[in-house]
Amino acid sequence: MNSIFNLIIILLVILLQSCSLPKVYEVIISQGNLIDEEMMSKLEVGMSPSQVKYVLGTPLLTDTFSPDRWDYYTAVSQGDIKFTEKKVALFFVENKLDRWEEETLNRN
Repeated sequence: MNSIFNLIIILLVILLQSCSLPKVYEVIISQGNLIDEEMMSKLEVGMSPSQVKYVLGTPLLTDTFSPDRWDYYTAVSQGDIKFTEKKVALFFVENKLDRWEEETLNRN
């Protein structure tokens, strides 16, 4: 009887200790198109959609109702920490790149 009681106590202590162990590793998560400044510097007004795809890759979003706008999204995080989060919207006129807007979102 005493050995069963000791075993239960040991199991409870192990259980409680395992709940309070620190996190050893959190995976780095990359979402969307990973677009860096070098890629953005290669964009030029007047590029064709295929040239833009060659530089930035396929857009994350293409709106059915406004096909002349492409949206790219980039986010890199590890647990609750966001290293980078950026939105890029490209606008085409007559199948040529007209302009783009970049928005870097707040980091945590």
